[in-house]
Amino acid sequence: MVALSGGVDSSVAAALLLEQGYDVSAAYMKNWINEDDILGDCPWQQDVEDATAVAETLGIPFEVVNLMDAYKSRIVDYLLKGYEEGITPNPDVMCNREIKFGVFREWALGKGFDTVATGHYARSRVNASGKREILMGLDPNKDQTYFLAMMKPDQVQAARFPIGDLLKPDVRAVAERFGLSTATKKDSQGICFIGQIKMSDFLSAYLPDEPGNIVSQDGKVLGTHRGLHFYTLGQRKGIGVASNTYKKSYVVVEKRKETRELVIAFDERDTPHLYSTSCEIRELSFTGEPIVEACEIQARPRYRAQSEAITYTPLAEGVARIEWHQPQRAIAKGQICALYDGEVLLGGGIYTEIWD
Repeated sequence: MVALSGGVDSSVAAALLLEQGYDVSAAYMKNWINEDDILGDCPWQQDVEDATAVAETLGIPFEVVNLMDAYKSRIVDYLLKGYEEGITPNPDVMCNREIKFGVFREWALGKGFDTVATGHYARSRVNASGKREILMGLDPNKDQTYFLAMMKPDQVQAARFPIGDLLKPDVRAVAERFGLSTATKKDSQGICFIGQIKMSDFLSAYLPDEPGNIVSQDGKVLGTHRGLHFYTLGQRKGIGVASNTYKKSYVVVEKRKETRELVIAFDERDTPHLYSTSCEIRELSFTGEPIVEACEIQARPRYRAQSEAITYTPLAEGVARIEWHQPQRAIAKGQICALYDGEVLLGGGIYTEIWD
């Protein structure tokens, strides 16, 4: 079963599997409609039309599966709860574990399918122990393994990523070869499955403003803000306070929920709380065997960041401490830390404590 989103990547995933001789069907996950009139484009109807056209071209069965209730309870509520608590959640990572390889996979297995395939830029292979593992996609600009970091072992075994060995231009070339209408369609951006909606507009629709002061690290009031949930650590643009020093920019370094204070400082290497040397991560999830002993591995602190060398120390079940060999900028509580051994994705966890 291919999760056909209406984009070129999943379209080519379906085409390649068909070419390789698999019995392929496809489905579009209807997770969200813009029923609350949030500002922004939610193009699910166009996506369904595009996915339908691709399925017709390939001659494969296609249907729309309604997962809106599961998406609301597992993703939207998680997202809003995180921002209410003053952390920075990652809906795209949770979407993969809870929806694509969670509810959708369970639905597919119930219909007799063995595996679920997606258009992620990642690779899947069977290792020496006979278990399937996830590796970084070959396109360094498109690798999406970070978003798969919280997948569970049984989900990994049933997942396939047909385009992981291709570069993006090659994917579009394959789409052209198969005559797929999505060959020149632009890549989607925005919240996972919700569409072209600004996060600030989305949050405004569901969370009340909680105004407070913008302060310097020594407590001087520099301005006001609408709510801490509109900001994240490391943010430079849109703070609303102009720098009074030539060639120096303000950056968010702390959010104080108790006092509703947004703390800003100059974006410099020695600014307190901007860079961290170690973190605690919880809710650990491993793609294969858990890491039970201290070791030297790599971690990706955020999407599009390079893998960085770390010392990994398990503390308790589901909890570990990581020490960065090089200090990392603007690590935010609630975000995901993805763990690697070279190209192999080991798993991930959620930042809960951060130390300078």
